[in-house]
Amino acid sequence: MLHHVELWVPDLERAVASWGWLLTELGYEPFQDWPAGRSWRHGPTYIVVERSPALSADAHDRMRPGLNHLAFHVGDRARLDEVVLQAPAHGWRLLFADRHPFAGGPEHCAGYLEDRDGFEVELVAPAADPAVA
Repeated sequence: MLHHVELWVPDLERAVASWGWLLTELGYEPFQDWPAGRSWRHGPTYIVVERSPALSADAHDRMRPGLNHLAFHVGDRARLDEVVLQAPAHGWRLLFADRHPFAGGPEHCAGYLEDRDGFEVELVAPAADPAVA
């Protein structure tokens, strides 16, 4: 089981605004708060955003070796649509909009979002949801 993920961000306030909103929408609760960072917890797993003084660059590039994205379950297609609709007001933009919500293929229902600092999340819903298909 995953213990935690720590993301080093170039702007803590911006990260708290976008990641804090998203993680709360996904059921995470505020966990830790210190001058250089914040974290949110869901069960035993937590996610940290931190503006570390040890940063060696000022930008994240998901296309370079390292972390490309984090993927989260969102419950169902209706919830996916709701989060994707609200995301731009919180600093996220929809990737692959022309193929949404099946940018990952016809059997994979997901929304791909990118924040202002280039971090990507994938929000995954069951592909076969007859209520909204």
